[in-house]
Amino acid sequence: MKIITARIAAALAASASFAAINTSATYADDGQLTLEEIIVTAQKREQSLQDVPISVATLDGESFKQLVAAGEDIRVLAGRIPGLNAESSNGRTAPRFYIRGLGNTDFDLAASQPVSIIMDDVVMERVSLKSFPLFDVARVEVLRGPQGTLFGRNTPAGIVKFDSVKPGDEAEGYVVVNYGTHGTASVEAAITTPINEVVSIRTSGLYSTRDDWIDNGYTNEKNAMGGFEDIAARVFVSIKPSDNFEALLKVHARDLDGTASIFRANILTTGSNELNENYDRDTVWYDGGDNNPQGAKQDGASLKLVYNTDLIEFTSITAVESATGSSFGDIDGGFGAGDTGGPGFIPFPSATAGIVDDLDQFTQEVRLASNSESIIQWQAGAYYFKDDLTATTDPGFVDPTSVFYDNEAWSVFGQASHNINDKTTITGGMRYTKDKKNLNATVREVISVPAFGFSFINTRTFTENVDASRISWDLAVNHVLNDDISVFARIADGFRAPSIQGRNLAFPPNRAASVAKEETIRSYEAGFKSELLENTLRLNGTAFYWRMQDQQLSAVGGTGNLIRLVNADTTTGYGMEFDMEWLVSENFSLTAGLSWNNTQINDTDLAVATCGSGQCTPLDPESTTNPGFVSVDKNSLPQAPDIVANFNATYIVPLGDAQLAFSTDWFIENDKHLFLYESAEYQTSGDFEGGFRVAYQWGEGNHELALFGRNITDEDNLKGGIDFNNNTAFVNEPRRFGISFRSNF
Repeated sequence: MKIITARIAAALAASASFAAINTSATYADDGQLTLEEIIVTAQKREQSLQDVPISVATLDGESFKQLVAAGEDIRVLAGRIPGLNAESSNGRTAPRFYIRGLGNTDFDLAASQPVSIIMDDVVMERVSLKSFPLFDVARVEVLRGPQGTLFGRNTPAGIVKFDSVKPGDEAEGYVVVNYGTHGTASVEAAITTPINEVVSIRTSGLYSTRDDWIDNGYTNEKNAMGGFEDIAARVFVSIKPSDNFEALLKVHARDLDGTASIFRANILTTGSNELNENYDRDTVWYDGGDNNPQGAKQDGASLKLVYNTDLIEFTSITAVESATGSSFGDIDGGFGAGDTGGPGFIPFPSATAGIVDDLDQFTQEVRLASNSESIIQWQAGAYYFKDDLTATTDPGFVDPTSVFYDNEAWSVFGQASHNINDKTTITGGMRYTKDKKNLNATVREVISVPAFGFSFINTRTFTENVDASRISWDLAVNHVLNDDISVFARIADGFRAPSIQGRNLAFPPNRAASVAKEETIRSYEAGFKSELLENTLRLNGTAFYWRMQDQQLSAVGGTGNLIRLVNADTTTGYGMEFDMEWLVSENFSLTAGLSWNNTQINDTDLAVATCGSGQCTPLDPESTTNPGFVSVDKNSLPQAPDIVANFNATYIVPLGDAQLAFSTDWFIENDKHLFLYESAEYQTSGDFEGGFRVAYQWGEGNHELALFGRNITDEDNLKGGIDFNNNTAFVNEPRRFGISFRSNF
């Protein structure tokens, strides 16, 4: 009995733990098993993935339920989509994203990034908003390359766009329960409740937890840190009084209490990037940091209004977001000072807290779009952004310093697509943006006068103001060669607004804010999209070249663990990306992705400080103009591996009215360095991780019981470092096994 109906074939996606693109199948009218069409909104209108003249990769919601089964957060996307990387030195909050090598290693809570995170049509600008937990996800789209026309500034590298499941007309839902190693457990559930023919509600939530499992060898505390409790919920209310109008209200909230990143002292030996005998995954030795606690709260709401006529569609999206949070850490990763320090040599103790006292964001977008089948499709709109952030840095040895930031931006934009004929479409767009940022801080300093035996309080005020206006644009052409293959080419301009960094104001004696002027990018790409072998093989590829002027970079570390914003004269990058999805047979599917990316800094005058500890081995030449600094000219960008590859294989075994689904997934990347400067220690030698899943599915694919494993070879992969005090670093998640139950209703 062939039970792989359209519904059960969709379970291929559910059993694919990781995929370069989501695998889903359906039956054509002639009974032939084919790949299901993927619909994306990369250009703010629904289109087939194969028709969009942009390099786009997607993941579906069923795959995401498996991505986070072992307690992973948004960083799990790293390496699973070609050209995309994600990491954080703040644990489950404040993630940093990179596309085609472009990103930002700045760990401050006010840092800006060239990769924009869009959740349900709303930008999450500050890093504290980017880590909202992933659940009840309908689709993720990764748009590679500048997206300044439709999405605005701060998108020169691209966008990661998340769309949640919306309320429908029928009552339905699901529940997923996971339990695994280290007491990792989660419950994810969602239900759609139609109230009547006009109103429908979608309610969803996630409870995710892990026990503390890392010992503090210095205090002899067992299971002192490493755990978390993350609770999030979301409610959509859809109101459709007529076929022409819909109001979609969304409210959401999140509460996290857990452990920040685990910094490990001297696990790198001078001259080597191999983990040494100081490394013990289950134990650290902290005399400060209070076992690295972390907390975060976030809530928000949005209202989307859509009104249709026969010719025009009007859309308005109003949204507010707010957040608070804190992370406290033993930055040196060990205990003691001087010869008494451990593990290894620690010159001086260091524990620092970063606090989001208050973050408020408001956005408003309105747009008009054509709503007919004419040869010209167009859209035009306006956008307003405003946020306020108060962030505090507590170095531990002086009073905390609070810095107030505010950012206001507005823009107008338009885009049009013209069908030159039934095979060729040309698309062009333009956006004008005005962006303004301000910094204000008041610092209290204790000034001692030993000669007279007294001290007094001195108050200093710091202000910085930057602004920019810029036109972004793009032009693309898509040509259908035949029923199976289309080709496209695109040129795009984008920019990132000027940045201000105030973290260094907390560290005497040379308190100063840091400023970087706007960066601009010109990107060229050409590619193909194909559906071959009677629509059982989807193969897409893109080649690209980009050139960036005045790229904003963060020189992190040195003797003070500071962050200095700098602009590189020119940065270039080129490479290729491939996404594959193949239904080998009715029961066997493969997905795979491959990216090759080469980046280079071109600035003979750009020099940065190396490790403040003096325990690392810089590989760059000393600067001829800045003694004590090294030149980073011709270096590749940090956190930008040249090659990333991943694949997933899924095999289905029919068992009467049920089936077994076996899947395995792997990703591998070659070496990358972690800072702007290159050293023998702070670079990776090539990372890989693998996973497996065995699932028993019954009830027409609506119920599933599965065993899973993540990082099954227990790889210890270097993820980041802190270089100012000693050779401190942090690593990936350990091996985890677990069991999962899913039921749709």
